[in-house]
Amino acid sequence: MPARNPPNRYHLPVSVPAPSPAWVVAALYQFRPLENPARLRDDLRPLASRLGLCGTLIVAPEGINGTVAGSREGIDELHAFLREAGFDRMEYKESASAERPFRRLKVRLKREIVTMGVPVQPPLQAGHYVTPAEWNALLDDPDVLVIDTRNRYEVEAGTFRGAMSPELDSFREFPAWVEAHRDDLAGRRVAMFCTGGIRCEKSTSLLRGLGFEDVFHLQGGILRYLEEVAEEESRWEGECFVFDGRVTVGHGLTPGTAQMCHSCGWPLTPEDTAHPQFEPGVSCGHCFGATTPAQKAAFRERQRQYDAAGPT
Repeated sequence: MPARNPPNRYHLPVSVPAPSPAWVVAALYQFRPLENPARLRDDLRPLASRLGLCGTLIVAPEGINGTVAGSREGIDELHAFLREAGFDRMEYKESASAERPFRRLKVRLKREIVTMGVPVQPPLQAGHYVTPAEWNALLDDPDVLVIDTRNRYEVEAGTFRGAMSPELDSFREFPAWVEAHRDDLAGRRVAMFCTGGIRCEKSTSLLRGLGFEDVFHLQGGILRYLEEVAEEESRWEGECFVFDGRVTVGHGLTPGTAQMCHSCGWPLTPEDTAHPQFEPGVSCGHCFGATTPAQKAAFRERQRQYDAAGPT
C-alpha cells in the first residue's frame, strides 16, 4: 500500500554539474517565536535566489526549518544571515551531494515549521536530549521503549535495531496514536528519534505536556548519529531516507543505494527495482495495484518526456 503523503512523486533525479567540489546540503531548524514571519520570508527569497540555492525553507510564527543546497560560499552566507536574524541556536547539519539534490528553490510561509496539528511548546517542554554517543545505551536498555516517529515509507528504508514504528502515513497522525496507546506508554521510559530531530521536538513535547516525565530525544536525529557514530559501533540498520534527490544516505552521510518510485514516492532498494512490477517512473511492487492502466499510461508518457529531455 503506497504512502498517503509521499514526497514529491514528480521529482526525478537531476544530473547537473555540482559546484566545486560538490553541492553542500544544509539541514537546519530552530524554534524561535517570530513577530513578523512574512518579513523573514520576503528577505530570504531574494537572498537565497541570488546565492543560487535550491531546496526548501519554511518560515512560521514558531521559527524556521529547511534543507537547502548550494556552493560553499552560498551556504555560508545564508548561515551568517540567519545567525544575524537571531537564529543563533539552530540545529544545523551539512552533507554533500555530487549532483543537484533539488530542482528548484521554495521559500514558504506556513502555520508550523513541521506540521503536527496540535499546539505544543518545543523550547519549553521538549524531551531530554541524548547525544549520538549516548544513544546506544538507551537502545540497549530493555526497559526503554524506542519509537521511530517518521512515516512508514521512511522507516522502510532503515531504522534502529529494536525500534518500534507507529506506522504513520503522516506526522499529523502521531497525536492520535499517542492517545490510543496512552495506557501502554504509562510508566515507561520513552526514547524517540526522527531524521534530523525536528519532529521529535514536537513529539516529545506532546508527551511531556501529557505528564510523561522520562522522555528522551536523539539530538540531531538519525543524520547526526550516522555522521558521528562509527559504523562498527552503530545500531542503525539500512539507510536513512532524506527528502532530496539522493533518496537515502548511509553511515558518514554517504549517498545511499535507494531510488524513488515516482508514482508513489516509496524508497526502493536494489532488490525492489528487480521486482517484476517495477517500471521506472510508472510503478513498483508497493503501488502497482493502486493505479489504473490509464494512470500508468500517463506516468509512462511523463517518463518518456523526461528521458527525451535529458538532464536539466
